[in-house]
Amino acid sequence: MDDASADAPFIIRGITTKGARFRPSDWAERLAGAFAVIDPNHRTNYSPCVQPKTLDGITCVVVDKKLRTTDANAYRFLQNFAQSNELVTENAD
Repeated sequence: MDDASADAPFIIRGITTKGARFRPSDWAERLAGAFAVIDPNHRTNYSPCVQPKTLDGITCVVVDKKLRTTDANAYRFLQNFAQSNELVTENAD
C-alpha cells in the first residue's frame, strides 16, 4: 500500500456488489448517527471520523482511517456492516 492510499478514507458506498441501491434511503445518516452527538440545540453533529456524504450521486459513509487506531472496534463494526450488507467499499484495508 502506498502512502496516498494509506491515508485515503475508507468509503462505504450505498450500492450492493450486485449493483442495487442500498435501502433504506437514509441508511448513511443512520449509520453515521451511531457515532454522532446531539448538541444542546438538538442538532446532530456527526463525528469527524464517520460522515454521511453523497459521492458521484451515490449515498456513502466516509470513514477517516484514524478511527482504526482511536477505536478499532468501531472501525471493525463499519467494515463488518459493509461486508454483511454486501456493499461496495473503497480503501477498506
